Amino acid sequence: MQARGLLWASDGVANEEIARRCDVDSDTVRRWRSRFAENGIEGVGRIAKGRGRKPSLPAGTVEEVLRLTHKERPADGSTHWSTRTLADRVGIGKDAVAKIWADHNLKPWKVETFKVSNDPRFEEKLVDVVGLYLNPPARAVVFSFDEKTQCQALDRTQPSLPMKPGRAGTMTYDYKRNGTIDLFAAMNVATGEVLTDLRKGHTGTDVLRFFKQIDASVPRGLGVHVVLDNLSTHSTPEIVNWLAHKDRRRLHLHYTPTSSSWVNLVERWFKELTDKRLRRGVFTSVADLTEAITTWATHWNTDPKPFIWKATAEDIITKVQRGRATLHQIKTQTDH
Repeated sequence: MQARGLLWASDGVANEEIARRCDVDSDTVRRWRSRFAENGIEGVGRIAKGRGRKPSLPAGTVEEVLRLTHKERPADGSTHWSTRTLADRVGIGKDAVAKIWADHNLKPWKVETFKVSNDPRFEEKLVDVVGLYLNPPARAVVFSFDEKTQCQALDRTQPSLPMKPGRAGTMTYDYKRNGTIDLFAAMNVATGEVLTDLRKGHTGTDVLRFFKQIDASVPRGLGVHVVLDNLSTHSTPEIVNWLAHKDRRRLHLHYTPTSSSWVNLVERWFKELTDKRLRRGVFTSVADLTEAITTWATHWNTDPKPFIWKATAEDIITKVQRGRATLHQIKTQTDH
């Protein structure tokens, strides 16, 4: 605040105007200017000895709160501290605990999931897939393919209430299941257009039928590269034999590392579908669900928007190696 005020002063802004902008008294601005004239930049932001607000917490309290947050759990076995339980333990107010956590960017009430791939060929597969995204081959089409299995046709037990001023839309927490359908989707990485098919199952025969759909959608003379996971139905004998035919030499499969579905771009499209059509949808039958998915996908393809991959394989591998090292250290300390 002092620095901003002094910069305005150097521009010729009056003391009263600086005080108004900084929400302080004009005498305060005059003291800033006097201190700057006397001490220069070294005096900006420094609180004179004996001045300023005195610490409201005993010495060592902040360090103890941080230690307990990181190293210990509540005596009742709870998995994490709340502001009140930690305040009772340390003997301070809950607002003080909240302030300490905010100052150190700690959020014990939140937890994020993760999974570090143990695939022995992780680096090799990652470089292969990311290379397709960042530097796709010439005269070829790259697809990101996966299945969204067990899409449920859910009907709510009571009608939903519409949104109105001051109240969000509502829907019952319970539901009635009316069957499931499996969605096959392959997204053209360059254009964002998505090929879809809905099947009652996802056997090798179903996958082969969709591979044929992908093959038929690409003009002859262009290569076809498909990014997919290591599901066993993606490499059944009938699929292997079909791919081995000389007419399918243009098709190339690129497998993502195990436990790395985030590498598959079509998963991002599945999220769009789930958030915008399925999660709040009401479906009285599988046919109703099928029509809804087909309609939404058709509208998507009228103005498709590709998802742009930006992370390099080197950056990802560095983060994964750091994660593996941390996990190894934790396992070594806990001996499990």
